[in-house]
Amino acid sequence: MKLAVFAHCAIDTITIDNYNYEQIGGSACYCGITARQFKFDVDLFTKFGPDFPKQYLTENKINFINSESEKNTTKFVISINGSDRTLKLENECDTIDYSSVNADGHIVSPIYHEISYDTLKQIKNDSNFLFLDPQGFMRKKDSQNNIVLENINLDLLNVNAIKVNPEEAQHIVHGTDDEIMLALQKKGVEYVLLTNKTDVSLLVKDKIYSITLPNKQIHDTTGIGDIFCSTFCCTMLKEKDFLWALCFAGGAAQAALESKNIGLQKIPRKGTIQTNASYFYNLLKFRDL
Repeated sequence: MKLAVFAHCAIDTITIDNYNYEQIGGSACYCGITARQFKFDVDLFTKFGPDFPKQYLTENKINFINSESEKNTTKFVISINGSDRTLKLENECDTIDYSSVNADGHIVSPIYHEISYDTLKQIKNDSNFLFLDPQGFMRKKDSQNNIVLENINLDLLNVNAIKVNPEEAQHIVHGTDDEIMLALQKKGVEYVLLTNKTDVSLLVKDKIYSITLPNKQIHDTTGIGDIFCSTFCCTMLKEKDFLWALCFAGGAAQAALESKNIGLQKIPRKGTIQTNASYFYNLLKFRDL
């Protein structure tokens, strides 16, 4: 099976407990390498500069076409304090050109303005199953290059699944957590995922399914959402079962957090994800909405 990923690679400087770690990342890398754990072929549509170690993608057997830019790679400075983090944009690479690809599913997960609304529309027209993490559409920088969020008008027709946290969701729709999920569903999304730190909810039709990640000490949260999204998407495409997809996604996020590793090193093995997924499946809760 094949997954197409539209997102930027990045070079991140991650600060935890006054220690700095320079890591390659971006949702392109996190989503792509996670998908490789599920034996998916990955076509990556991205842009990176001469400062990016592209051999890392090649070593992980990730295909990338027309991805090299004369501009340096998108770069963030990320400060992490528990489950909270702040971002500062240090460099912005070129936008991503649209290319048609025959894939089983698509992930669109921009990190900062690399995908236009027109490109998103073209992807939607081509995709059999589209998973959207819209965070990069709503990000803007202030006068000190700190990342803040702005309201956006997002067309969600032909988006199969979306993942947002409560803060992000309030910049697309408004209301309580339940009202947010319903509003996103009414915009056309079949699977609405709301992640609120350790609480993960999934709205399908008129039911909300939920799991809670064990509240253990959190280290590096960078890329956890991308690992979650890619795992959900791959499991849906393979198993056609949204409950298993939810449990696998939660299991992947939990395994990544428990690893205590930094950057891409935290991407878990499929076996660990599967063990966690079985645990969550037995604790799954649901309620009518």
